[in-house]
Amino acid sequence: MNKQLFLFLLGGISALIIAMGIGRFAYTPILPLMQNDISFSNTVAGYLASINYAGYLIGSILAGIIPMKRYRTILLRSSVIISILTTAFMGVSHSYLLWFVFRFFSGVASALAFILASSIVLDNLAAKNKTNWSGFFYSGPGLGIFLSGIVVPILSNLFKWEGAWIGLGIISIILTVFVWKWLKDKPIVCSPKINHKNLPQIPPAKWLPWLFISYGFEGLGYIVTGTFIVAIAEKIPGFNGNAALVWVVVGLAAAPSCIIWSALGKKCGFVKSLIIAMLMQAIGIVIPVFWMSKTGIIISALLFGATFVGITALGTTLVNEISPSGKNNFIGYFTAIYATGQMIGPTIAGFLASSTQNYYLSLKVAAGIVLIGGCLLFSGIKFEKKTEIKNYEENELFEEASE
Repeated sequence: MNKQLFLFLLGGISALIIAMGIGRFAYTPILPLMQNDISFSNTVAGYLASINYAGYLIGSILAGIIPMKRYRTILLRSSVIISILTTAFMGVSHSYLLWFVFRFFSGVASALAFILASSIVLDNLAAKNKTNWSGFFYSGPGLGIFLSGIVVPILSNLFKWEGAWIGLGIISIILTVFVWKWLKDKPIVCSPKINHKNLPQIPPAKWLPWLFISYGFEGLGYIVTGTFIVAIAEKIPGFNGNAALVWVVVGLAAAPSCIIWSALGKKCGFVKSLIIAMLMQAIGIVIPVFWMSKTGIIISALLFGATFVGITALGTTLVNEISPSGKNNFIGYFTAIYATGQMIGPTIAGFLASSTQNYYLSLKVAAGIVLIGGCLLFSGIKFEKKTEIKNYEENELFEEASE
């Protein structure tokens, strides 16, 4: 990897650490600290998570319907700034209303930053015939999760949960330097010659609806563990108040997962890899129901971390491969489907947890939903066995028709 491309990817990774790993997911390790101090219910916790994902949905829709090609860099930078401010502001107020406002706009900023950074990075990697390096870029959320899992306990011990939010905002400001300096949407002068024989085996564009529906199920199911796993661990005596360790485990598993899943997708097929990842994730989600112990939660965290960001990397890359022109609206709509599911999930899970006084039913339902989503992808395996040239020609026709 040459220095210029390495720095470019580092800028993209930093954007995802800020907007996704911290902006979206820092809520998970800080949530039990806030609940212990202020004593709000699981239902309120679910609403706070859902309002963030409602913002994520709005941001995804905006990215799909608004032409952003010419202004991707400035919009990305603006989204990163909003993400930083809404993260830090969570620590300066105890008002539920303000929290809802901050988490909503944090969600909007996260979606825009993710989609814009993805389109910039994937377009440039495709121009250099390096799409297999997308796994390095998508390690950003995992690195952010790992970072927040390490930093939150330290900051909360020194400055309580308010200081954790503010401290993460300051760390994000430092990381912004890399985004400003190295993640630039430079015009692509020329594209490499496409070797039809080396194109990855992918389904045709007509199969996209199945992928979109499956990804919506993934958003609905995965987010239950993504929101409440630290709160679940907090109730297990074995952690002795160090439940944030679980989030560190999730981050450690997530950081390299995108590189591994991207390589597996190139070798074995994106669809088959997605199915395997979703089946593994469903098992990880349901483990605490039958094995509610420190070991069970850590294994659950490992399986969850090893799959949820990898599924996003595989799905987004597959959409970009099926739609070679790399239009923002395809990734935007794809992310919107995901956001719709994850907006609904925490509210339902929070309500069920409050009603049953535990998370068992929520986890069973979430695992079942992810399992169904994985099964919906089986129809795509047959297309991966077709010749690459045929797929390429079908997708080219789809692109021409959509112009």
